[in-house]
Amino acid sequence: MRCGIRSLLADDRYDVVGEAADLEQTVALVGRHRPALLLLDLSFAGVSSLAVLPRVRTVSPGTRVLILTMHNDAASARDALAAGAHGFLRKEAAAGELVTAADALAAGGRYLDPSLGAALVASETRLDGALSGRERAVLALIADGLTNQQIAAELHLSVRTIEAQRASIKVKLGVSRRAELISCARRLRLTA
Repeated sequence: MRCGIRSLLADDRYDVVGEAADLEQTVALVGRHRPALLLLDLSFAGVSSLAVLPRVRTVSPGTRVLILTMHNDAASARDALAAGAHGFLRKEAAAGELVTAADALAAGGRYLDPSLGAALVASETRLDGALSGRERAVLALIADGLTNQQIAAELHLSVRTIEAQRASIKVKLGVSRRAELISCARRLRLTA
């Protein structure tokens, strides 16, 4: 994959200054070369690369980050952008799209895989006013890391009621994973 990317971007506009085998090496190379653009796989050896974005900004504040991924879901794109990435592109995208994304970021803009744009807008629309007051309270407690049992005790409800509320929240927000619930809670400003 890296060889293909290198050949796509190796022209008069871009110089490939490094390739990293892991996240620690990525941060070290970014610190050393301070590139204008960093192409970063969303998952590096099973670990989310989003965790290193604050370190990348610290060692090279001007570096623009394009996340490449095999994931094709709005939640992953939203999480990447919220973590500080400037662009998000599926690995299956056409070769020309990678160059378009790189050009957009190099010019100071942002880039989002076109196939995810409508899904992101739809998910944002679902958030706005979709939840009842009780569901918002449950979501806030989920985001705070409480278990169903702890939430039930906090709200003086049964565990079954909390499970039903959690299921309803997932349906209304169009999410399935706990991480997506937490991301929604952050966007709704329900977390501390």
